Amino acid sequence: MSSSSSIGISTVKPCCRILIGYRGSSIFGSHARSLDNPNSSKSHSKSIHNRGSYCSSSRNSGRSSHCIVQRCIAHQPSSVVHGGRAFISSASASSNSIIRSRISAAGFYADSGILRRRGVLLVPKVASDYRNQSTSVDNNHVNEKGFEQIYIQGGFNNVKPLVIEEIEKSGNSVVLNGSAVDLDYFKELNEKTTPQEKDERVASEIEKEAWKLLRAATVTYCGSPVGTVAANDPGDKQPLNYDQVFIRDFVPSALAFLLNGDAEIVKNFLLHTLQLQSWEKTVDCYSPGQGLMPASFKVRSVPLEGTEGEFEEVLDPDFGESAIGRVAPVDSGLWWIIMLRAYGKITGDYTLQERVDVQTGIRLILNLCLSDGFDMFPTLLVTDGSCMIDRRMGIHGHPLEIQALFYSALRCGREMLTVHDGTKNLVAAINKRLSALSFHMREYYWVDMKKINEIYRYKTEEYSTDAVNKFNIYPEQIPSWLVDWIPEEGGYFMGNLQPAHMDFRFFTLGNLWSIISSLGTREQNEGILDLIDTKWDDLVAHMPLKISYPAMEGEEWRIITGSDPKNTPWSYHNGGSWPTLLWQFTLACIKMGRPELAQKAVSLAEQRLAADGWPEYYDTRGGRFIGKQSRNYQTWTIAGFLTSKMLLENPEKASLLFWDEDYELLETCVCALGGKASRKKCSRFAARSQDGA
Repeated sequence: MSSSSSIGISTVKPCCRILIGYRGSSIFGSHARSLDNPNSSKSHSKSIHNRGSYCSSSRNSGRSSHCIVQRCIAHQPSSVVHGGRAFISSASASSNSIIRSRISAAGFYADSGILRRRGVLLVPKVASDYRNQSTSVDNNHVNEKGFEQIYIQGGFNNVKPLVIEEIEKSGNSVVLNGSAVDLDYFKELNEKTTPQEKDERVASEIEKEAWKLLRAATVTYCGSPVGTVAANDPGDKQPLNYDQVFIRDFVPSALAFLLNGDAEIVKNFLLHTLQLQSWEKTVDCYSPGQGLMPASFKVRSVPLEGTEGEFEEVLDPDFGESAIGRVAPVDSGLWWIIMLRAYGKITGDYTLQERVDVQTGIRLILNLCLSDGFDMFPTLLVTDGSCMIDRRMGIHGHPLEIQALFYSALRCGREMLTVHDGTKNLVAAINKRLSALSFHMREYYWVDMKKINEIYRYKTEEYSTDAVNKFNIYPEQIPSWLVDWIPEEGGYFMGNLQPAHMDFRFFTLGNLWSIISSLGTREQNEGILDLIDTKWDDLVAHMPLKISYPAMEGEEWRIITGSDPKNTPWSYHNGGSWPTLLWQFTLACIKMGRPELAQKAVSLAEQRLAADGWPEYYDTRGGRFIGKQSRNYQTWTIAGFLTSKMLLENPEKASLLFWDEDYELLETCVCALGGKASRKKCSRFAARSQDGA
């Protein structure tokens, strides 16, 4: 099934008009963005002048007067759009009508399909500028490829095939690129014996409904699908920003489409959000660093000035300047890199990640994350609300979720970056950071019965490089709930670690991604699933899965959340149950050879999600009530369920989405300060011994 047919969107792209204003860009000397066909259901009466994507001297006097504006104009002759860039052509061979792209600030115009300025061709200049602005592809490679071959969508002639290094089959298990997958359970689960029968499996009514809802949530832009809205509840009178396309929320949708063979929407999403990366973003005259990805974007339809009956579509991004709390989304760029890798792994099409602009986008994100600061730790220092928990919840500092995604993005970046003189220093920095981050997380964030006993006997006020209690943790910080809750077997990565502070709460997303990315050792990864299994009634109960455990109550809730009425105990981020975590739990279970745990959770969700209207989250300690402010028809709830079902049916595809232990990386780990004589054993030795290396 083609992507266009399955999503129900025509692949014919109407005309786009491009307006370009010159401004310093992090990627290109100039940008050309093309848009078309408004999505009437996503139209907004608010003027685009109220946002940073269109500059007005009356509203933005402190900002540049020349901004890059993506807009799409209807009722015009056709043009050819490639990879988000328009190459103007006549409507027909016999027609003399020309699509004119006016660029008043720069003085450009389009004539006979060629962009000119005062008789000078624009395309060669742009091509040259692209090459100068990016070192993502070596010079020889650039010189060998024409501009159109590099920048037009699908321009590379040689598609890099999906490389499977090694497949071994022994009995009823398969080893794919070193990842062992036990097929016995999946045969029983699907009751199929051949791939043909598996492909012909009849989808349940719930799955059919889920696919219908997911496709109905699709947003179009220039006649092409570019993402899915956060929620598509027809009864919601105040959608707030739930009618926008979020990078974080689109990840399970992207995986569902990719696993179903619909790659176009994912490719379009990656390219359009990449173009938004270099936009100017300002909050109170201050701009964040280069490389920041938006939290979300919306396709707005606005009247075209100076015309009657014509309109334009504009991509309107939000980098946090409109968000509750005005917090920049640290995780958006990390998710974007993870999604880019998944696209290549599942489709086998690596030309997208090899493009110059995409390579530059990867570098900008990683450079932003790896920039020098005052920290003594390899973890990322962030504020509250910068990830999936996007409200004040006491996770400022070094929250587990960001560290696990950071580790995953670094591994993705190292895998996808083209190594040459312009990137070798970045690759070296990635390797160094991966090594230090891996050791730091395994050594200091891990909590089990043994570690709790060590903390209970900690000495404080230790001064020296040989201190055992390196973060000056006071034993009195061990909460009473943890003493009775921690099982004899198993453990987890704690939520946060800072000087004199340990956040012992269990955060599900960070622990699941620690498994998926091999941030933890194999023993630690198994311990996390052991703990979830042992504490099933606390972490899963009636609806998978708790976003955090336990909930903050009483005075603690008042002080830490600021008396947040949405994060009341056992609701929303404060101990609420989020069905979208199901697909990540499924992926972690498949990796560790325990798909029965995932199937148990999927079965629980399947009994309620459709009947309850696919809610965003559930409330109460056992997850029995639909969230008090939960949106219905939440897209990532729907997509998470579908992705979980497909991963269980296709474990060989699941193996493309996780990482195994990297022993070469761990060999470079500096395990302790001081000379070789004082060096302690690192987790790399434990990892090798556990895997029998």
